Amino acid sequence: MTGRYVRELHAIDETHIAAVGGKGAHLGALSRIDGVGVPAGFCVTTDAFRLALAGTPSLAGPLDRLDRVGADDPAALRTAAAEVRRAIERIALPGDVAAAVDCALSALGADAAYAVRSSATAEDLPTASFAGQQDTYLNVVGEAEVLRHVSRCWASLFTERAVTYRRRHGIDDRAVDMAVVVQRMVFPDAAGVLFTADPVTGDRTVVSVEAGFGLGEALVSGLVNPDVFTVRDGAVVARTIGVKARAVHAAPGGGTRERAVDPARREQPALTDAQAVRLAALGRRIEARFGRPQDVEWALTGDDVHILQSRPITTLFPVPAAAADGTFHVYLSVGHQQMMTDAMKPLGLSMWRLTAMATMHEAGGRLFVDATPHLATEAGRTAFLDLIGRADPLTLDALETVLARDVVPTTPDPAPAWPPAGGPPPIETDPAIVTGLVARSRESVATLERDIRARSGPELFDFLTEAFAEHKRVLTDPLSAQVIMAGMQATWWLNDKLGEWLGERDAADTLTLSAPGNVTSEMGLALLDVADVIRPYPEVVAFLRDHADDGFLDELPKLPGGAQARAAVEGYLDRYGMRCVGEIDITRPRWSERPATLVPLILDNVRTFTPGAAARRFAHGRERAEAKAREVLDRLRALPDGERKAAETQRMIDRVRTFIGYREYPKYDIVSRYAVYKRALLAEAGRLARAGVLADPEDVFHLTFDEFREVSATGWADAGLIRRRREEFRAHQALTPPRVLTSDGEALNGSYRREDVPPGALAGLPVSAGVVEGRARIVTDLARADLEPGDILVTAHTDPSWTPLFVAVAGLVTEVGGQMTHGAVIAREYGLPAVVAVPDATRLIPDGGRIRVHGTAGYVELLS
Repeated sequence: MTGRYVRELHAIDETHIAAVGGKGAHLGALSRIDGVGVPAGFCVTTDAFRLALAGTPSLAGPLDRLDRVGADDPAALRTAAAEVRRAIERIALPGDVAAAVDCALSALGADAAYAVRSSATAEDLPTASFAGQQDTYLNVVGEAEVLRHVSRCWASLFTERAVTYRRRHGIDDRAVDMAVVVQRMVFPDAAGVLFTADPVTGDRTVVSVEAGFGLGEALVSGLVNPDVFTVRDGAVVARTIGVKARAVHAAPGGGTRERAVDPARREQPALTDAQAVRLAALGRRIEARFGRPQDVEWALTGDDVHILQSRPITTLFPVPAAAADGTFHVYLSVGHQQMMTDAMKPLGLSMWRLTAMATMHEAGGRLFVDATPHLATEAGRTAFLDLIGRADPLTLDALETVLARDVVPTTPDPAPAWPPAGGPPPIETDPAIVTGLVARSRESVATLERDIRARSGPELFDFLTEAFAEHKRVLTDPLSAQVIMAGMQATWWLNDKLGEWLGERDAADTLTLSAPGNVTSEMGLALLDVADVIRPYPEVVAFLRDHADDGFLDELPKLPGGAQARAAVEGYLDRYGMRCVGEIDITRPRWSERPATLVPLILDNVRTFTPGAAARRFAHGRERAEAKAREVLDRLRALPDGERKAAETQRMIDRVRTFIGYREYPKYDIVSRYAVYKRALLAEAGRLARAGVLADPEDVFHLTFDEFREVSATGWADAGLIRRRREEFRAHQALTPPRVLTSDGEALNGSYRREDVPPGALAGLPVSAGVVEGRARIVTDLARADLEPGDILVTAHTDPSWTPLFVAVAGLVTEVGGQMTHGAVIAREYGLPAVVAVPDATRLIPDGGRIRVHGTAGYVELLS
């Protein structure tokens, strides 16, 4: 019986989601797979749901009240959702709907028992499973009870958990309809779930089968610890048998009840190995049908397997498309290197790939590089692991975990090591080298700004393709690489040799204080100078505190001192306005686009510091560095062969202070170019929006560069693609990228294997020496930072845009970072004790609690 209000399962598939919801559509598709048994049944369609609600005027008020409640007010949301639910449960099914359901039940057997299950249109989707958000009723007996439970399923669209889940995923309550699945009830001997990928590690090569006695509700509700069978390549490779003291069974007359399991069976497996392997094979067949890893509910009666549901596993981190070539690959997260692990929009991803020095692969809205070639030879592997170990021990540990399994293809044949053995050729210590590199960079950016003007349409994209080649040429300048490596190698030499000769740990942290030419540390100090200009004008300070939005610069000249304040801020934006949080993503708003982002930082500097703080701070750092240099040189001269050691050390001190500041300049060059690219691309997007091709200029952020080029050339944009990309981006935002990802889908983040960390302390990577104690402030949004002098900044990651905060804090803790990442470099530059790569720091450290940061030893103590 298939009609407007009822459709049989075998007549539908995933193309019918709008009519039968996600669960119903998937069950229909499952019923069409050879060898997959699905209990017979039908769907009560969304047309029936809409008809019932449209005939209930009393729902309008409760729905309006629910619309007005935000997710940040759970008590009000709970009350409003319950009111809507009660109103729907009171609805009598319209006559045509009830008649269609009665007819379908008669065909299946009116006196049979049924499972009545919710099936929302926003459910079992690739980006949001909605698992457990709506209701299921088991062992429903009799036509009247089935009809009553259809209404209850409709009402479950408005459970508190379902409404909250939708709002978290940006789904409007009124955009979702509810269908209901009605199936013949299965009374199983055993039931459970299977995952066609390891739900914890992400490994796609295994199937995890969980099983218990009776109905699967015992597992879903956490009533029992299930048996777990791990199946790989058609064999059980691991099993854990749970103690199953309770089970859920159908109750006489309807419903379910818990029942004690016979003590003699409690530790017996619910499945044989052969049954687990058979279930795994079915899971693989289902996965192949839907094209992605699946979470499958199953039931076993005798030796008959019934598939009750299948949905995508939405929590797995995706695998790069390149991994489908059938060989094993190991990928490293680019975001962990760039201090920006957030999801990126398609235009941002494609632009970074087009301008990057290495080939990059996209997965989950993030970029990864394939490390496999560097691990394939003995020489390459050794050099690569040494470099990774210096940068991030967690990534090194994750790589060593993979390598220990002997799954990475290797060859003893000689191949170029990476980085090249011995590094770049030596370079003389001459400040003019850095000056020349910076001058050439600025000239190249100025030429780009001049030549891109007035270009639009296909001509713009042709020009940008050529500009990307110049972009790469500047950034791959061999002399630039020599300067960067010279500064890094001098740092390593000083730490290693002074540790060996004097027992000095991390001496370079002090020797590099206030090194000249660091464009990122200068950015933080320059904002102190802006505060110095604004501080004498109370009307300006009051205006910025109470009325600053992104148009504040136009209002400033109306106030006493406002012209001077505006000139100071605009001067800062001329130099640094291309920067922003997450600046490697070209779609992120730059400070020049949203200057109000800087206002809280400026006001904090006005309140916290006194005039001339920037110059004093820089001078103090230089004096400390000079004093440290005199101290170590004097101590070295007192050693055997001391004059030689002192002379070598002096050369390395000169070298590190000459070159280490340039380490930050190539990133500044990149974002300077990105600002130019973005202005031109947004101008083109604006032209297309005015022509009606785009609904909004920022729609292009959800297109790749080549797709944007095509839209510009053809004058047509695929609105459906843009909408899907927007939904995918929301889903990607909920994912956490791993440091290391394999082509099997395994996500690894590594562990610290240290014995020098006190009990209860959080281990991390020491990147800036010293010990500091203070109040921890968890900051997730730069513009909402609330910091006082002496506070310790705790955050997920810091790119250069966070530098203005560093001038106001006493220490730094981050979840992501390495020895030479921007936050570490600037922490050393400012003399802040810092520990990075502290897993879950923002969750484990209480905001406002006192902590002690051991920047030399690499751990954080929680004091209160």
